[in-house]
Amino acid sequence: MAAKIVVACGSGVATSEMVAAKIRRLLADEGVDAEVVAVDIVHAEAALAGADAFVPVVRPEREYDVPTVSGVAFLTGMNQDKELARLLELVRGE
Repeated sequence: MAAKIVVACGSGVATSEMVAAKIRRLLADEGVDAEVVAVDIVHAEAALAGADAFVPVVRPEREYDVPTVSGVAFLTGMNQDKELARLLELVRGE
């Protein structure tokens, strides 16, 4: 079964879609099958049902019971390797 990853930004359009596309590509390069969903932060809670990881690009107003990985790292490239390694651990169940 494919892992589910939710990427969220303020509007759910440009930034989250760009980060989601990058994550899809990086995971595919690692041979990981994943459903990567981009949403606006307002709809994050509903989208997180059954998710393996949450990748917010903005600071959420609350914490969710889903492991969180920094979306800013995938946006800027800073610490991306570290956050990708953490994401891979989560979706692979390591």
